Amino acid sequence: MIYLKTDEEIELLRVSNRLVGKTLAQVAEMIEPGVKTIDLDKRAEEFIRSHDAVPAFLGYSGFPYSLCISVNDVVVHGFPSDYELNEGDIVSVDCGVYKNGYHGDSAYTFAVGEVSDEKKQLMKTTKESLYKGIEAAVPGKRVGDIGHAVQTYCEDRGYSVVRDLVGHGIGRDLHEEPQVPNFGRRGRGKKLQDGLVIAIEPMINAGVKDVVMWEDGWSIATKDSKPSAHYEHTIAVRKGKADILSTFDYVEEVLKKKGNFIN
Repeated sequence: MIYLKTDEEIELLRVSNRLVGKTLAQVAEMIEPGVKTIDLDKRAEEFIRSHDAVPAFLGYSGFPYSLCISVNDVVVHGFPSDYELNEGDIVSVDCGVYKNGYHGDSAYTFAVGEVSDEKKQLMKTTKESLYKGIEAAVPGKRVGDIGHAVQTYCEDRGYSVVRDLVGHGIGRDLHEEPQVPNFGRRGRGKKLQDGLVIAIEPMINAGVKDVVMWEDGWSIATKDSKPSAHYEHTIAVRKGKADILSTFDYVEEVLKKKGNFIN
């Protein structure tokens, strides 16, 4: 069942998603070589709770942390741990909050110190592909148009698109219908309607598209151990163009101050 959102619901979703953006900015402040990823998780949980919200991921289907923190070849769903970030790592941080009855969900991939040109280009292409997908999210088009836009942009540049994981609808529940793959054919899939709120989240690999699950039962990594990047926005389908409910503005303001922004 697909639930279209009212204008009032979209504004509540915007509040939740902007809080996610502010939480990711707290994480951005901390990301440096030598920082333990578990400390990023602790900061995020404290910040979310201080804003009368709860971490949406904590306890979701048994997930034991507030953030998904995925380093280098880990695509998504990585566990925060005592791992200390190293110069040259890239780290995807996926955050969800639940506030006023509605969810927010967004992700950003960070460079730790100075990273290789290979990783910079992967990050740049993945983020650009997110906006290509968002451009296709207008009434009358279909879910396949979003996936096609992401897929062609990345594959034309030599990258591969993970097939095993997809974006999703979002609202009162963290994951709602429809599924939103990052690959597909134009004109296929569910029709996009005004008021549909979805999370678009390209997961793009430098090498092969194939992934493996770690023994923890959550972490998904690239089969060839090459790096992966992940960016996510929650958007509302609206007449004219999509309304991006989440934001990278807070994160990128921090990164620019630190001199670590990759455009």
